[in-house]
Amino acid sequence: MTLHLAVALDGAGWHPAAWRAEGAQPGRLFTPGYWADLVREAERGLLDFVTFEDELGLQSTRLNEPDERLDQVRGRLDAVLIASSVAPLTSRIGLVPTTSTTHTEPFHVAIGIASLDHVSRGRAGWRPQISGRPDHAVHFGRRVFPPLDLSERPDPASARHVERLFAEAADVVEVVRRLWDSWEDDAEIRDVATGRFIDRDKLHYIDFRGDLFSVKGPSITPRSPQGQPLVTSLAHDTLPYEFAARGSDVVYVTPRDRDDATAVVERVRAAEAAAGRTGPPLKIFADLVVFLDPGGAADRKARLDDLDGSEFSSDAHIFTGTPEALAGLLLSWREAGVEGFRLRPGVLPHDLAAVTRGLVPVLRAAGAFRTAYDTGDLRGRLGLPRPASRYASAS
Repeated sequence: MTLHLAVALDGAGWHPAAWRAEGAQPGRLFTPGYWADLVREAERGLLDFVTFEDELGLQSTRLNEPDERLDQVRGRLDAVLIASSVAPLTSRIGLVPTTSTTHTEPFHVAIGIASLDHVSRGRAGWRPQISGRPDHAVHFGRRVFPPLDLSERPDPASARHVERLFAEAADVVEVVRRLWDSWEDDAEIRDVATGRFIDRDKLHYIDFRGDLFSVKGPSITPRSPQGQPLVTSLAHDTLPYEFAARGSDVVYVTPRDRDDATAVVERVRAAEAAAGRTGPPLKIFADLVVFLDPGGAADRKARLDDLDGSEFSSDAHIFTGTPEALAGLLLSWREAGVEGFRLRPGVLPHDLAAVTRGLVPVLRAAGAFRTAYDTGDLRGRLGLPRPASRYASAS
């Protein structure tokens, strides 16, 4: 079975001192050429897709407020706009930006991702993400949030807050998916002779009513090439597993080792059963932060730790070593039920190139990775069918 490989792009890399590493390009972080070069490198390696991180506040080492650090990257470009800018410069690789479900209108998300699918000719995806931080909420002024508590035994108010955010996020995903379906595939007639551009009977109100908002529809964007762009989400525990099971196509998980990967896969499948999932099962991708070198990857990370003043930690497993060793780990985790991997390069562009030019050839030699792109659309590449509009039978 061919592995699926994606990379998660974020700033200068996932290590907070990555911008100070040899070969880093901090002067280009906020330029379109920087992102285009990264995505073209990922496409050169025949990767399935790239994801673009995003948040609604400056990066911070503190959970609930900005910090005062001046020695780490602060600031970012909008993820959807980055994806849209690189779409015409690439031809095969999938493009999956992150947006907030908490402070972003679902109507705007739906037309933005659908437009990206049109621009990329069927290569768009989306990662919905909650935004629970109180310092992010004040940027919008509509709600006041309590402090987040991510401890093993969180404050009850914080736990209820997070539960409400996930319930809201589930409604947002449902609205977005309905809006993507609100134009049937053949709603556009474009008949010059009769003067009919669209068939109004094939545009549908979605009439969604939830606890926090309602959306009438239809979308203003015609149905996109994939019909439903790929929906992906990151999950670490039962609540986000069930959120993924209800509305996502792909879930990113963060096991620590092979045994943990087996346990996580079982929890994801249990969440699907609890959510009553009826569509294709979730594609399970494991996230890993990677520092890759033929020799000395651990030393390179240690030097970055020294520059940052502390040892780098992550929600995902941190791998330091050779492409050959990483290939062995991925193949081992595949036997635990993991179907793909989203690799987070520790330093960009170094560790991205180490994936495309080091890891990929090793996997290919083992018969575990493609030698060419087999489909143009992202859903097809992952073996997911193009769904029909849920409203088509009503017209």
